[in-house]
Amino acid sequence: MNDKALKIENIKKCFGDTVAVDRINLEVGGGNIFGILGPNGAGKTTTIKMMTGLLKPDCGRILVGGENIVENPREAKRKFALLPDVPYLYKKLTGWEFMKFIAGIYDLNNEGIDKEIDKQLKIFSIDNVACDLVESYSHGFRQRLLLASVMLRDPEIIILDEPMVGLDPEAARMVKDIFFELKDKKNRTIFLSTHTLTDAHELCDRIAIINKGKIIAEGSFEELKKIADKISAQAGLPSTSGDTLEEVYLHITRNT
Repeated sequence: MNDKALKIENIKKCFGDTVAVDRINLEVGGGNIFGILGPNGAGKTTTIKMMTGLLKPDCGRILVGGENIVENPREAKRKFALLPDVPYLYKKLTGWEFMKFIAGIYDLNNEGIDKEIDKQLKIFSIDNVACDLVESYSHGFRQRLLLASVMLRDPEIIILDEPMVGLDPEAARMVKDIFFELKDKKNRTIFLSTHTLTDAHELCDRIAIINKGKIIAEGSFEELKKIADKISAQAGLPSTSGDTLEEVYLHITRNT
C-alpha cells in the first residue's frame, strides 16, 4: 500500500459565489484512522465528494492510493469504498440479495462469495433478517447492511461520512472494534467525518478541523491541545483544560 494512502493538495471548490472548500491540504498515511471534524456547512462532505470523484475540484490534486481521482478515476476507485452521508439502498431487495448485488458490481462472484456474504451479515448481526426486504429494516439495520457491503469488498481505503448515525450503542461498539481490527491487523486506512467527538477521540490517530472551508487545525489529540493553548496565548485568553476533544474542538473553532 502507498505510504500516503490519501493526499489532498491545494483543492478548492466553489458553488457560485460560495467557497465551500478553500485550498486545503491533507495527507493520510497508510494504516491510520483519520477524522475530519467541523460545524455544519464547514466543507466536510464536499471534501469527501471530491476525494471520491463525485465532485470535481476547481483546482488542486487528489491522490487516492497513489492514483489521481480526476485523471485516473477507474484505478483510483478500485482503491477505496465509500459510505456516504445519505446512502442509497434498493429497498425491494432482501439484505442478502443486496449483498449479492454489490458483489456482482465489483466482480466478487467467486466460489466463496456466498460464504463471505453470510459471514459479513453475521458479523454485523443482521443474518437473522437477511431474507427480509430492505424496506422493512430500521435505520440502524440499514446502516449495518451498508457497512457489511463495504467490508465485503475489503478495500485498501474506507471513506465514511457519519458512519455511526442511527447505530445503537452495541452496534457502534462493534463497528469501532472492526475499525481497529482493520487498521491493526490488515493495515487498512479509514477516513471518516463525524459530529460525534467522543467517537473521533477514541478512534482517530489524527484529526483535521475544518471551518468555513479551511483547515484550521490538524494533528493528534495531544497536538490539537497544544494548538488550542497557542491560540489562547496569542489571544490573551485562558488556556483550555483540554481534558476532552470536545473542549479542544470548541476552543479552536470559537477562537479561530
